[in-house]
Amino acid sequence: MVKHVRVDRSHWPTNDMRHTYVAAGVIALLGVLWLGSGLFQDDRQNDVASTLNEKNLRYAEINKDRSRTRVKARVIESTLRTRNVRLRGRTEHKRTVQVRAETTGSVVERAVERGAYVEEGSLLCQLSTDDRLARLAHAEEAVNEAKIEYEGSKRLEVEGFQSRTMIAKAKAKLAAAEAVLTTSSLDLEKIYIRAPFDGIVEETHAEVGDYLVPGGGCATVIDLDPMLVAARVSERDVYQLHPGIVATGVLSDGSSVMGPITFVGQLADPTTRMYRVEFQVENGDHTVRSGITTEVVIPVATIIAHKINPSLFALDETGAIGVRTLGNDDVVEFHRVDVFDDDEDGVWVTGLPSTTRLITVGQELVSSGDYADPVLEEYIPASLDMEISRELRSGARAFDSATPEPKPIGVGRRNVLDDV
Repeated sequence: MVKHVRVDRSHWPTNDMRHTYVAAGVIALLGVLWLGSGLFQDDRQNDVASTLNEKNLRYAEINKDRSRTRVKARVIESTLRTRNVRLRGRTEHKRTVQVRAETTGSVVERAVERGAYVEEGSLLCQLSTDDRLARLAHAEEAVNEAKIEYEGSKRLEVEGFQSRTMIAKAKAKLAAAEAVLTTSSLDLEKIYIRAPFDGIVEETHAEVGDYLVPGGGCATVIDLDPMLVAARVSERDVYQLHPGIVATGVLSDGSSVMGPITFVGQLADPTTRMYRVEFQVENGDHTVRSGITTEVVIPVATIIAHKINPSLFALDETGAIGVRTLGNDDVVEFHRVDVFDDDEDGVWVTGLPSTTRLITVGQELVSSGDYADPVLEEYIPASLDMEISRELRSGARAFDSATPEPKPIGVGRRNVLDDV
């Protein structure tokens, strides 16, 4: 007998529910595929252009086949250049002494006038002798008397007729007489007022007939050899200076002096916060006067630099100063530079390769990464270029460049050197 089982289908999914499950699965699958495609795309972009430099290289490759901008360039070479600290100072004499009297007396002779050159020990003023000669003669006789008494006492001591006390008194009397003689001799010598060192008489303070007391002035003598050149250096540059560096001073008349630094101050001026620096120069002929304004040049370092025209400076996107040059395959490059010195016809900069092709005309029409069509100027070695610059400044001879003047830049023209 066959039994019929009844199945309850009320809990089975209907056709509408099955369609819903299918739609949800499709949506989920599409979401996974979309997310995966984004990851793959990001990885590919990171591999191709992960840095700004790589992006620039890609841009350069894309534009390589485009038309090149014609520019004018010049090959420049680096040269050794000394970095100098430039200061403003003045010459100063090393010593000033007002020679004064050491005793009393009337001036009977003044042997010098202002501006006279005197050597050490030369007579400046002479005072009256008064009674000094008489006192000196009396002191000499007193010494002779004391010597005789002392020698007689020593003979009596040998014979046993003189005590040791009397001998000591005779010896003390002799010493006192000799002291008086020395004092009298010195007092007589002090009437001659002499120069303490070689120098120039700058001022006279006594005339014949003046009565001087100890401390009274006779003349002022200044020492001009060696001469000092003193200046003030900022706290930024003082660490680069030390004794022994040979400095150069350019005087107001254009002449120059040289000498080693002898002093670098350790204490700053409380007002200016600057330090005193001195160097010493020979002045045996006394041609350098004291108090002359001097431009001081002190070499502190030797570096490799290039000399360029400041009109070629440009700014990058950050505002840094630099110049545009040509690299491999005539690709335009931007090099940041630091200016450390200047001349009448250019400035000295650092930061460029040893040999550089510098864009001199048309640099405003190109940017980093562009391809240029350069027209090179005639190559001039750095040493010859410097020599020519010096001769041009001095007017010794004219230098006529064989390179023609660039054509005016027309509106809308990219190739500014088509006619060069």
